[in-house]
Amino acid sequence: MHTGERAPDEALTTAIRRVMVRLLPFLFFMYVIAFLDRVNIGFAKQEFQAHAGISEGAYALGAGLFFIGYALFEVPSNLIMTRVGARWWMCRIMVTWGIISAAMALVNSEFLFYLLRFLLGVAEAGFFPGVILYITYWVPHAYRARCNALFYFGIPLASVLGGPLSGLLLELDGVAGILGWQWMFAVEGLIACVVGVWAYFYLDNKPTDAKWLSPDQRTALQTAVDREAEAKQAHGPHRMWSTLVDRRVLYFCLIYFLIQCSVYGMTFYLPTQVAAAVGSKVGLLVGLVTAIPWTVALLVNIAVSTGADRLAQPKKRFVAAACVATGSVGIAASAFFSSPVLAIAGLAVAAAGYISVQPVFWTFPAAYLTGTAAAAGIGLINSLGNLGGFVAPIAKTWIETSFHSQTAGLYLLAFCGFAAAALFLTLSRFKAPAEEIQTSPSKTGGAA
Repeated sequence: MHTGERAPDEALTTAIRRVMVRLLPFLFFMYVIAFLDRVNIGFAKQEFQAHAGISEGAYALGAGLFFIGYALFEVPSNLIMTRVGARWWMCRIMVTWGIISAAMALVNSEFLFYLLRFLLGVAEAGFFPGVILYITYWVPHAYRARCNALFYFGIPLASVLGGPLSGLLLELDGVAGILGWQWMFAVEGLIACVVGVWAYFYLDNKPTDAKWLSPDQRTALQTAVDREAEAKQAHGPHRMWSTLVDRRVLYFCLIYFLIQCSVYGMTFYLPTQVAAAVGSKVGLLVGLVTAIPWTVALLVNIAVSTGADRLAQPKKRFVAAACVATGSVGIAASAFFSSPVLAIAGLAVAAAGYISVQPVFWTFPAAYLTGTAAAAGIGLINSLGNLGGFVAPIAKTWIETSFHSQTAGLYLLAFCGFAAAALFLTLSRFKAPAEEIQTSPSKTGGAA
């Protein structure tokens, strides 16, 4: 093959590497902050409830109300981003959610708690599916599980770094007359505002706007992405309304809902579970121990996603099913064993399984949705799926009360994960258009 034939492949490979180096770390950093502001209430739970007068039932409802606002505005937010561009819209999302997150420091009643959690969901709506959509503008399908995995590092790293940070801020209790949980909400909310402004100046909307790529790299990357988009346009739904009722999209919604039930049912209560296991109040020590499961998840996540990228799309369903089933075994084990060491080991397995399945999961809807259909479909999957974050705390509290057992809720979360694994195994009925044009990373030189 002569040089003229190799040049486009070389330009594409180099372009993808540059995208991974420049964009993915920043997107991942944004997600660290987003996830931390979403779940930091779990670290403040005990002191926050005591000082703000929030009952256990009100805490479960308020924690879940975030996802109602999130679900209602997810699809509109994603559609707006396709019109105004990612740099402006990501800035808007982060600044508004940062302000509302910081305002949580002012909560003194259940009503204000409900209101701010709902508004936080409205403000953050569109961030996650917006990034998943944004990645499809920059990364061909053959590399997407790996890129999604790097972005998904935000979840475990938010807890690896956020646990000790939140615990440290909680220990500022009384400094300048401000309670520890108020310090936590205010500081972490302010960080989101600063990064949001930074995003406006740092992000580019599409490859043709990227001055940090050479002309050849911009052309090769845009051509590769456009070629995949044309194939998906021909074989998958391409209108917004047909996408919202497409049976494959609704099937993905159900799978993602079950995954999120398990993830958030664990996340919102993990600090208090660890505190009970180590016999300490939630603070720096608990924050450090809580980081252990997420550190394990961090390492497993990239290994699983890199391996998944080497597989054809249909075979990825086996990887996804194995991940979520393993996570469910872990969370069931954390409920079964009374030993703190074994319980935390079970939580580590659960975190690894539930985090690793998600970047692989997103390769399925991204394989056949494009344009407005992708904006609407990914938004719908994420919004309805994340309602699991609303249902899980309430269902967990209800079943524990009904059975007078602190472990019954964990078994319920494990059941949700096993159900998701079973649904993954039936995905062979859906053929993705991107399978027809997917190029193995080994054939393009690799971009990792």
